Amino acid sequence: MWQTLINIWKTPDLRKKILFTLAMLVVFRVAAHIPLPGVDAESLRKLFSGNQILGLLDLFSGGTLFNFSIVALGLNPYINASIIMQLLTMVFPKLEALSKEGEYGRRKINQYTRYLTVPLAAVQSIGMITLLQQSQFQVLTDVSPFNFAALVITMMAGTVFLMWIGELITEMGIGNGISILIFAGIVGRLPVSFGQTAAVFDPDNALNILFFLVLGLAVLTAIVFINEGQRRILIQYARRVRGNKVYGGQSTYLPLRVNQAGVIPIIFAVSIILLPGMIATYFANATTPWVASTAQAVSAFFNNTVYYSLVYFLLVIAFTYFYTAVTFNPQKIADEIKKYGGFIPGIRPGRSTADYLSYILNRTTLAGAVFLGSVAVLPFIAKDVTGISTLALGGTGMLIVISVVLETMKQLRSMLIMRNYEGFLK
Repeated sequence: MWQTLINIWKTPDLRKKILFTLAMLVVFRVAAHIPLPGVDAESLRKLFSGNQILGLLDLFSGGTLFNFSIVALGLNPYINASIIMQLLTMVFPKLEALSKEGEYGRRKINQYTRYLTVPLAAVQSIGMITLLQQSQFQVLTDVSPFNFAALVITMMAGTVFLMWIGELITEMGIGNGISILIFAGIVGRLPVSFGQTAAVFDPDNALNILFFLVLGLAVLTAIVFINEGQRRILIQYARRVRGNKVYGGQSTYLPLRVNQAGVIPIIFAVSIILLPGMIATYFANATTPWVASTAQAVSAFFNNTVYYSLVYFLLVIAFTYFYTAVTFNPQKIADEIKKYGGFIPGIRPGRSTADYLSYILNRTTLAGAVFLGSVAVLPFIAKDVTGISTLALGGTGMLIVISVVLETMKQLRSMLIMRNYEGFLK
């Protein structure tokens, strides 16, 4: 492994890409510590310590929301815009045709995604500032119309700035820039968590901390196992004779990943589950009695760990099936296999192949959905069992971090293979 890293560093273009990526990460972390004006940091920390919804938002913002910095929204608007565009591509034939036009189509869709990010950032920034205004803590010290507009514009600019940095990393650095920034934000919070745990360390809690470490190692192993797990379906191609040449007669595998949807269902579930709580917080102090009581009841429901975790778990499972159904079309795959003369041994081409793929996909998706749901609610369960809140075992954060590391290593492996460096990967 160390020899592999040394050889990577000796390669000039790879070394340049790595240094550029590190430089952009430094810029990102510096921006994450520049606070917005008129924010009481102590009140903000108190608000985050008692609100698990904001904790989830902070996770997907890359740790920038906790400081309420100039990039407080993080990449949430861009991620939401990307998901919306991906779904629209499945719905509108023109966008689907555009996505198949190679590099040109990809650039156009990315451009539409950037355009959609700006209004989403405006809506989310207004919602976030309004949520902080309605909280019981005086987080914002000055909420005059001018300062309100300045905060919204600054947060929008911060999202666009991070989006630009992410695309620069993708183009000139290593890995997917957006994923790398989220990875850096999650990892950047680890020293803070360890420091807070060390500050309040009690020998009586040593066993609970050890349990956290063992559980973290087990979750890490499970994430790698599930993330790389796949069901391989044998595809056999019939021999075809054209003139004096024989074509086909080979076999290959169609991989069906256990975690076909990645971390997208968790992002979907977070977006849905945050909405009722945020609306309820806004109307909790309404002058109409029944509106205020209803809002307080909704807030109490989502602040209950058991109910919140159950709803979160079920939403993740539902969105896993939904996203897998949108991105993987068994009938289309079956038609492609039939078109090129392939078949699954023992299964007739066409409709029977599509039914067989659906049968296998539903069962592998169930395992992946239950796994994602368990990972999503794991931090809440671990917190209630051990009573330790400073050392948060973020299963979703670990999933994102491990996925980014695996994808980046695959990209490095591809680059090394392209350069024909023998022995790098031994």
